[in-house]
Amino acid sequence: MSVPVQHPMYIDGQFVTWRGDAWIDVVNPATEAVISRIPDGQAEDARKAIDAAERAQPEWEALPAIERASWLRKISAGIRERASEISALIVEEGGKIQQLAEVEVAFTADYIDYMAEWARRYEGEIIQSDRPGENILLFKRALGVTTGILPWNFPFFLIARKMAPALLTGNTIVIKPSEFTPNNAIAFAKIVDEIGLPRGVFNLVLGRGETVGQELAGNPKVAMVSMTGSVSAGEKIMATAAKNITKVCLELGGKAPAIVMDDADLELAVKAIIDSRVINSGQVCNCAERVYVQKGIYEVYWQ
Repeated sequence: MSVPVQHPMYIDGQFVTWRGDAWIDVVNPATEAVISRIPDGQAEDARKAIDAAERAQPEWEALPAIERASWLRKISAGIRERASEISALIVEEGGKIQQLAEVEVAFTADYIDYMAEWARRYEGEIIQSDRPGENILLFKRALGVTTGILPWNFPFFLIARKMAPALLTGNTIVIKPSEFTPNNAIAFAKIVDEIGLPRGVFNLVLGRGETVGQELAGNPKVAMVSMTGSVSAGEKIMATAAKNITKVCLELGGKAPAIVMDDADLELAVKAIIDSRVINSGQVCNCAERVYVQKGIYEVYWQ
């Protein structure tokens, strides 16, 4: 019987071997087999990653935006080269069907390229003053160190969703993937390492939300924390971040409604609503939890 691979963290431009005793099993939900193990990281690990990101941030921000964008394009190219490998990891650890995993990986690369295009649109403003002979110049500055806390349902894409805007605008980042789906995040870190992204710009820490996640939200060196997950988890993140008046960006679960109007294409509407309920077993943010139908087509709709 083979021993499951034990993954390291990625901090300050290098993979760091875990020296602790506690590990978290990563389980294939289809077979219930342990496929890997990750460190049960602690707050100290998160602090090391945050410190690395803080050291790297000034030089990263000093690069022209178009140069930062070129690094993003290198990452997207690496993703496309490893697309089959990454999609297989997502299927194995997350239980996602192969087709949807492939779409997620492809969309991730496309999204990173899309964000890279904004390097040419990343501009300040010139505002005419109320005083004669005076103009007001507005410069956009990076926040500093950002952190991203991820769920398991679209784990690979959400790395890019947190990382790409942050890096493009001169910030550095520390990512914590879900402990249920960390293997694809390790693959992402390997791409970052292989392209030679400056050390400390991207960091990956592994562990649980109540330890690593709390430090990523509560460390005073963090300028913004971005988290996707449940409302209850979001409440904890916001409360922790509030102690330092840290900016938060929360994408939380809800009861997404679908609205069908009188002039809708009913065949298309029904198909879209059904698809939203079954894609990824309904475990997506836009799963239609409720349907509001205009009275004029109510009976026809339900037929």
